[in-house]
Amino acid sequence: MNKKILSLVLFVSILFSGCGTTGNSLSSAYNLTQCEYEYKNISNLTVSGMNLSNGISATNLPKLISILGGTASSIPMNFTLNLDIKNPNTATAALNGLQYVISIDDIQFTTGQVNQALNIAGGSTQTLPLNIGVDLATLMTGDSKNAVQNIAKNFIGIGSQQSNVKVQLKPTFVIAGQSITSPVAIPVSFTFGGK
Repeated sequence: MNKKILSLVLFVSILFSGCGTTGNSLSSAYNLTQCEYEYKNISNLTVSGMNLSNGISATNLPKLISILGGTASSIPMNFTLNLDIKNPNTATAALNGLQYVISIDDIQFTTGQVNQALNIAGGSTQTLPLNIGVDLATLMTGDSKNAVQNIAKNFIGIGSQQSNVKVQLKPTFVIAGQSITSPVAIPVSFTFGGK
C-alpha cells in the first residue's frame, strides 16, 4: 500500500477512535482511502473567453497563438478537470469536501477546494469535477513562460510535448459537527497532450 494512503488510513482511524462517531462514518471514510482515482477528461475549456470545449477552430488558432506568445497582462483559462473515483468496496465511501493542489510540469498550477459531499456506492464509479480558473499570464514569469505556453497548447490540443499532471487531494470529514481536513494527500498522476 502506498505510504501516503497508509498514513491517511491511520489518520482516519485515529481521528474516529475518540470522537463518538458511528461505525458507518468510520467505514465510509476508510473506504475512501481504498478507492482508485483516475483522470477521466477535461471539459468546459475556455481561454480568453473563447469556448474550446468542442476543439479549436481555424479562426481561433492564430488568435490563441498570438495571445499565448504575446505580452497580455491577463490570459484567463477556465476548465473542469474530471476525475473518476472507483470504490472497490462493498460499502459506501464518503467525504464531505476536499482541498486540492494541481501541479503541471513541476509548476504549481492552482489550488482550491470543493465544498460538497461525495458518496460513492460500493462497487461503483463516480466522477469528481474540479472547476478550475487560472490566469496563465500570472504563471508566465521568468523561466516558466515556455513551460506554461506548452501546457496551454496541450489543453487546446496543439502541444508537441506531453504534460505531467500531479493532483493532491485532501479529503474533509465532518467529526462531531466540525470539518476536519486530512493532513495527508491522496495523489493522482496522469499525462496529457503532446503528439
